[in-house]
Order: sequence, then structure tokens, then C-alpha cells
Amino acid sequence: MRPRTAAAIAAVRALDVHVIVVTGRMFRSVRPYVLEAGLDDPVICYQGAVVADPVTGEFLRHVPIPRAVALEAIDAVVAAGFHVNCYVDDLLYVAEPTPEAEAYAGFQNLDIHVVGDLHAWLAADPTKLVAVGDPDALDRLEAELKPRFAGRLFVSKSLPYFLEFAHADVSKGAGLQFVADRLGFTPAQTVACGDGENDRELLDWAGFGVAVANAHEDILRRADLVVPSVEEEGVAALLEAFVDSRS
Repeated sequence: MRPRTAAAIAAVRALDVHVIVVTGRMFRSVRPYVLEAGLDDPVICYQGAVVADPVTGEFLRHVPIPRAVALEAIDAVVAAGFHVNCYVDDLLYVAEPTPEAEAYAGFQNLDIHVVGDLHAWLAADPTKLVAVGDPDALDRLEAELKPRFAGRLFVSKSLPYFLEFAHADVSKGAGLQFVADRLGFTPAQTVACGDGENDRELLDWAGFGVAVANAHEDILRRADLVVPSVEEEGVAALLEAFVDSRS
């Protein structure tokens, strides 16, 4: 975490304001950054399928995909020629160590657990599935599978080369609603910042939506405010502006 961003988070927390991390990442992947930032509020991960206490590691909410639906989705993605990541018990499982799996694991500093045929191996309800591949090809796969799994799966891209699948009741907005009910705040009291397609529900839930300048075009359209890009630490700029407004 860059010093400016860490300092901005600390300044906001000093005002007794909640700072909630909302991400598609696994809990074990995001937890070190949350702790580095000194945050003890619940962290929303897996697109909202999991809400966890970053200090104790306890899962406060877990909404996995029913196994039967997960198997159907795995078969559809594999049949279309894509690599599949499968997440069970906050661990990453794959059929074989493909370049896609290794790139994903390297990106998120994760261990890969190779299990062979995922359909034959999967015995539990997975937290999330991810198809990894060419962005344009994944766009076509998304257009094909969203209608097929409507009402049964939440389907959205996180990054251009990751197409993610979760329980139909899962979204970052639903995860934030759970945390809001637990901590006692409302959408009208909430500012949410995002960049990816999977942030739609997050910005829609919050009373004030913010996008970084390099966000997906749909997120830019939904935002009430656009801040500098990720590389320019736009989130830090947003937090600094909030602190200035309270002084």
C-alpha cells in the first residue's frame, strides 16, 4: 500500500468514519492489505459472497453457489474452452496448472491446488467460480451465459480477463447492505468508489457513487463524481477531500 493512500485511510478513520473494503478477491488475498491499512471493520470479498472479520478471520456471512448450479456452470465454461478457477474454503482449486491459473495465482499471491477434473472433484458448494481468458472472448461467453443462468447465478467481469460467477443473491451491494445492517449506517450516509463492471451494484446501493478515471465506461456513467485514476491514487484524493470537508 502506498504511503499516501495509507495516510488518507488513517485520517478518515481518525474522524470515526467506517472504511469498508469491498472486493471480488478471496479473503486470504485481501486480508493482508486490510490489516496493513489498520482497518478492523468487516471486509466484503468474493463479490459479496463473504463478509469476514479481518482481525479474527471469522466469516460473518457466506453465500456459496449451490453445487448443482456450480457443476453446470463449470461444464459450460470448460465446453467453451476456458480455464476455470474454483474457490472452496477460501482456497483456489483448478483442474490443471495452466498458464491462466498461474497468472491469476501470481497476480493475487495465491497457492494453486490442482485436483484434476473439477466436475468429478467438487463435493461442496463453492464460494465462487472464475473463467479466465481473452477479454473479447469472455465478453461473448458472458453474453451467452447471463441469460442461461439468470436468477441462478450472479455473472460479472471484475477485470477484463476474469468472468466471475457467484450465488444469484450475491453482489457487492448486497454485501454492503449486510455490513450496513450490522454497523448501523444507511445508503444516504455512504460514499462508494469503484472501477470495474462488478462495482455496478456497489455504486447503485450507495447514496453517492464515485469512479476512478480509468474505470469501466458503465461505472463512469453511474458515478456522481470522477476522481483521478488508480495510478494517480484517486481513492486517496477522494479520502483527502472528505477529510478537508470536515475540517
